[in-house]
Amino acid sequence: MSYHDTVKTLAEDAEQLEQVYQAAAKAGKTAVFHQAINASHEAEPDNLLYAAWFYRLQYAASQAKHFAIAWGWVIPLALLNGLLFWWLSDDKRYMIEIVGAPQGINRDFLPAVILFAAPLSAVCVLIYLTAVSRKNWQLSALISLIMIAAGAYVFWTYPQAGTRPFQEQYLNLMAIHLPLLAWAGVGVYLIFGRWDTTNRVSFLIKSIEVFGLGGVMFAILGLFTGITFSLFAALDVEVPVIVQRLFLAGGGGLLPVVAVAIIYNPTLPPASQKFDNILYRLAAYLLRVLLLLSLVVLIVYLGFIPFNFQAPFANRDVLITYNVMLFAIIALLLGVTFVDPDGKTPAAGRWLRIGINAIAVLTLIISLYALSAIVYRTIQDRLTPNRLAFTGWNVVNIIVLLLILLLQMRREGGDWLNGIHRAFSVGTIIYSVWTVLVILAIPWLFGIDQGEIEKLPTSVQELIFQVPNPILVKCTTSPHIYLLDQGEKRWIEDIETFNDRGYVWRDIHFISCGDLRSLPDGTPIPADAGPPPQP
Repeated sequence: MSYHDTVKTLAEDAEQLEQVYQAAAKAGKTAVFHQAINASHEAEPDNLLYAAWFYRLQYAASQAKHFAIAWGWVIPLALLNGLLFWWLSDDKRYMIEIVGAPQGINRDFLPAVILFAAPLSAVCVLIYLTAVSRKNWQLSALISLIMIAAGAYVFWTYPQAGTRPFQEQYLNLMAIHLPLLAWAGVGVYLIFGRWDTTNRVSFLIKSIEVFGLGGVMFAILGLFTGITFSLFAALDVEVPVIVQRLFLAGGGGLLPVVAVAIIYNPTLPPASQKFDNILYRLAAYLLRVLLLLSLVVLIVYLGFIPFNFQAPFANRDVLITYNVMLFAIIALLLGVTFVDPDGKTPAAGRWLRIGINAIAVLTLIISLYALSAIVYRTIQDRLTPNRLAFTGWNVVNIIVLLLILLLQMRREGGDWLNGIHRAFSVGTIIYSVWTVLVILAIPWLFGIDQGEIEKLPTSVQELIFQVPNPILVKCTTSPHIYLLDQGEKRWIEDIETFNDRGYVWRDIHFISCGDLRSLPDGTPIPADAGPPPQP
C-alpha cells in the first residue's frame, strides 16, 4: 500500500491520524510519517486535512532545523542564577539554624543555598523558556511565584516541626522535595494545554537528558575547580573562601539554565523535540545494557534476601539504599522504552518487553519488602517525617510498577509501549501530588508549641529539642517512669504497660528529681491507673 493510500484510510478520522503521529513521535519514526503526509498532499493538494498536516510538519521541521540557542537570554540568566547561588552560599550570613535550641547548643544546620537553589533555578529557566517561546507569560509568572512561595513556606514553617531531629529531617527532605516541585512546575509550563501521554513522557525523557548533561557539566566544573585550587596550593597561595564559593556555588548556578538551553527547544512542545541524535541513541542503548545488568543483579540480590532478611528492618542505611535503588530502576524503565524500542526486528521488541516486565516484577517484590520494613520500624518505634515521606514514595513506586504491568497486559505489537507510557504519565501526577503534600503537611503533623516549651526547666527543654517523641523520663532516686507529653509528665503504671506500649529501657532519659517534680501531671498510662505518684 502506498503512503497516500495509508494516510487516506486514516484520514477518515482526523483524531486517529493524530494518534498515529503521536505514536510515530514516541517511536522516533516521524520521518516515515512525514513521507506519508508529503505523498498524500502531492496527490490531493486541495484536501484541507493533508494541507494542514503538511504545513504543520513543515513549520515544525523548520523550527527544529533553524533553532539556535538564544545566548542573549541564556548568559544573563545563568549569571544571575550563579550570583544568587554565590550570595546565598555565605554560611556566615545565610545559614539556616535549628530553632528552639537552649543556650550553648550549636544551631547551624543547612546553608540557605541548598534550600533555595531549585526554586531560583526554576524561575530562571522559566524566564528563558518564556522569553524564547514568547508565550504564556502569565502562566510562567504564576508558576515562578509558586516556586518562590514554596521556598518561603519551608523557611517559615520548618521551626514548627518542633524537636531538633524533626526540624533536621524536614529540612533534609525539603532539599529533595523542593527540586522535585521545581521540576514539576517547569513541566506544567511546558505541557500546559497538551496534557496527553506523549507530551508528558516526552517531557520526562528530556528531563533525563537535561539532568544527565547537567551532571556531566558539574563533574567537569568540579574537576576544573579541584585542579585550579591544587595549582595555587602548590605555590603556597591560599584561595580566599569568597573565590572558592564563586567557583563552586556560582559555577553550579550557571548549569541549570545552560543545560536546559542546550537540550530543549522552547519553540516546540515536548512531543516535537528532537529525539534522534547520536548521543541520545547511544544513551538509549547503554540503558538497555543496564537493563540486562540490573536484571541479573536483582535476581542475585533476591537470592540473598532470605539469608539477610532482617537487614532493612534493623539497619536504616540499608533501607535508604533500597529507596535510592527503586528510583533508579523507575528512571531506567522510562529510558529504555522511548526511542525506537522495537529495535531492528520484532524479536528485539519482544525481548525488551520480557526484560522490562521481569525488572518490574522483581522491583515490585523489593518495593513491598522495603515498605514492610518501613512500616515495621514505624510500629516498633514512632512515626517520623522521614518514615512518613518514604512510606508515601514506596507506595507511589508500587502503584507505578503495577500500572506498568497492568496497562500493557494483552496488548500486541508496539501497543504495549503505550501502556507503559500511560503508566509513567499517571505516575508523574501522583509523584507531584505527594511532593506537594510532604512539603505542606509535615511541619503541622509533627509540630509543637515553642512558647510552651520555653516555660519548662532547661533540662527538659534540651530533651525536647534533642529527642523525638516518645520521650521517657525518670530520676535516679525514684523507680517511676513517665512519658513526657505536651509539657506534662504521664506516669506509666507498671513494666507490663511499659512493654505493651513498645517502649525500651535504652530510650529512658534521666533528669533531676526537682525538674521532674516541677512538671504538671498529665493523664496516667493507662488512664484508670489512679493518682500518679511523684518522683
